Amino acid sequence: TYDRLKAINPEIKVLLSTGYSMDGQATDILKRGCNGFIQKPFNMEELSQKIQSVLDS
Repeated sequence: TYDRLKAINPEIKVLLSTGYSMDGQATDILKRGCNGFIQKPFNMEELSQKIQSVLDS
């Protein structure tokens, strides 16, 4: 999904969310330019702050 989004729009900002710890795939996506990461579970305030941080970057 990440690669497809970037193919459509290389400037798109991506926030990765997973319920697992930073496994190899998540680490790889972050190294390739993903703009942020938030681990589940999270509350709406944490999500809002993370989205704002990604949008400001």
